[in-house]
Amino acid sequence: MGCVSEQVSNGALCHDGLRRGLHECAKALDQGNAKLCVLSQGCNEPAYTKLIEALCSEHGVDLTKVPDGKQLGEWVGLAKVDKEGTARKVVGCSCCVVTDFGEESEALTILKASLKDGA
Repeated sequence: MGCVSEQVSNGALCHDGLRRGLHECAKALDQGNAKLCVLSQGCNEPAYTKLIEALCSEHGVDLTKVPDGKQLGEWVGLAKVDKEGTARKVVGCSCCVVTDFGEESEALTILKASLKDGA
């Protein structure tokens, strides 16, 4: 599901529908603008994790977790990409929220289906 999530987050980033970081994510969740939240399991601040999980639960936002913050950082555009397309100097990210998926795509359809199935 990693490649699918990356494609969806890239689409959201292109349509200005991606929020990164605690403040922006909490704000989007609290305002009810969020459609999907992705949280890194590598987040070492329990209060941060509890806040995001509670806001997702309160507002009925799908929450999915990824094992590594560096991986999430790469997905949400916090990396420099070299000529070969390899991500370099990746900045870790603990949380991101999608407020606008952008265009309908095969990757988005797969992601929505997996969220419905509880994956």
